[in-house]
Amino acid sequence: MQPLQDKHFTLPTAELVRVVQDARERTSVLVADLDEAQFEVPLLALVNPFRWELGHVTFFYETFVLQMLGHTTPLLAGAEDLYDSFKIDHDDRWTLPLPSLAQTREYAQRVYDAVVERLQGHAPDAAETYLYLLSVLHEDMHGEAFTYMRQTLAYPAPPLGSPRAEALPAELGGGPLPGDVDIPGGTFYLGATPEQPFVFDNEKWAHPVDVAPFRIARAPVTNAEFAAFIDAGGYQRRDWWSSQGWVWRTKANAQQPLYWQRDGQQWLRQHFDTPVPLEPHAPVMQVTWYEAEAYCNWAGRRLPTEAEWELAASAEPSADGTGITGHKRRYPWGDAPPTLEHANLDARFLGCVDVGAFPAGDSAFGCRQMAGNIWEWTESAFYPFPGYLVDYPYREYSAPWFGYRKVLKGGAWATRARLAYNTYRNFFPPARNDVLAGFRTCAR
Repeated sequence: MQPLQDKHFTLPTAELVRVVQDARERTSVLVADLDEAQFEVPLLALVNPFRWELGHVTFFYETFVLQMLGHTTPLLAGAEDLYDSFKIDHDDRWTLPLPSLAQTREYAQRVYDAVVERLQGHAPDAAETYLYLLSVLHEDMHGEAFTYMRQTLAYPAPPLGSPRAEALPAELGGGPLPGDVDIPGGTFYLGATPEQPFVFDNEKWAHPVDVAPFRIARAPVTNAEFAAFIDAGGYQRRDWWSSQGWVWRTKANAQQPLYWQRDGQQWLRQHFDTPVPLEPHAPVMQVTWYEAEAYCNWAGRRLPTEAEWELAASAEPSADGTGITGHKRRYPWGDAPPTLEHANLDARFLGCVDVGAFPAGDSAFGCRQMAGNIWEWTESAFYPFPGYLVDYPYREYSAPWFGYRKVLKGGAWATRARLAYNTYRNFFPPARNDVLAGFRTCAR
C-alpha cells in the first residue's frame, strides 16, 4: 500500500468496530421507515436517488478500506460503474441499472461484515486507522445529506432523537442571546495542527494569519431577526444584494427563505412534512450565502472571515485580555469531546433549538453554539492553505471544489459530533439553501 502521509493516529480495534457500527446503524435508521416508493425520488439537482446514495456509501468502504488493504475480490460486480461519484454524472444516476433495494442492503451487509472481519484479530496501524475513519466520516456526511434530502422531498422527520426541541432540558437554556463580544487581534494559526487525531487534507496545516481586533455576535442570527429583514423589503431592495446575489434571487424568485411561508400575519416553517410556527429565537436555517450577505448589508454588519470565526471558536485570551495565547481548543468549550450539555448535535432534538441554549458550549470569548444547531456561512471562499498537498488516497475530496465554494464552520443539529471540531471546513456553493446552514455576523 502506498504510504499515507501525516497519518500518526491509531485507535483500538474495539473502538474502530464501534464507530463503523455506529455509522452504519445511523444510515440504516435514516432510511428504515421509507417504503419502496419513497426510495424512487424524482430527478432533482439537490438530491441523489436514495438507492444510489446507500450503494455509494457502501462502495466507499469497499474502495478505501477493503481494496486499499488488499481485498481484491469485488463484493458487487460492476460497483465502480454504478457508485463512483466522480465518474458518474449526477443526472445519470437515475438511469443506472442499480440493484434492487433488497440487493443494495445485502451488498451493504456483505461489505460491513468484511470490514469488521478485517478489523478483528489485529491492532490496526495508523494508516489503517486513517482509512477506517475516513470511511466513517464520509458516511457521516452522507447521513446528514439523507436528513436534509428528506426535508427537500417533504418526507417525515427521520426516526431519531426526541420529537423536535420540546425535550430540551430546562437547564440547557433558551431564548435569544443578543450582543457582540470583543475579540482581540493577533497572530492566529489557522488550520489543524499535526497532533490532532484526524484531519482532512484541506485543514492542513496551521499557518500564521494576522487578524485585527473585531466584534462578533454572541449567537447566530435568529428567525425573528431575519423576519425583520424581510419586513423591511429585504428581498425587493436591490441595493442590499451583490450582483451575483441579485441574479440568484431573481432567477429563484426568492421572497423569503426556502421553507418559510406566510399564514396571515405569522410565518410558518416547513419542518420535513409538517408546517410549524416559526420559532422566533431559533437560528435562521437553510438560507444561501447570498441571503446572509444581503441581511448583513441591511443590518450594517458583515460575515466573519474563516480566520475570525475559527479564532473566536478556538483561541483563548491572554491573561491581560489584550491578545490571544498560543493554545487552540479543539472544540469551543475546550479539548474534551462534545457531551449532551455542550451542543445540539447527532440529531438528538430533530431540529434547531433557541440560540440561547447550551451555555456550557460557549467559547473562551463567550460565543455560543459555535458547534451544533446550524452550519455557519463565512465570508471566505474555499481555497487550499499554504503548502497544500492532495491527500492520498481520497484525491477528490477537496481539490475539485477550490475557488467557487464558501467555507462553513461549526456543524448543525444533524451533524455527527465527531465532525464538529473547530478546524473542520465544510464547503458549499453560495446558492445552496437546502443544507442546514445559517450565519452569525460581525460589526463593521
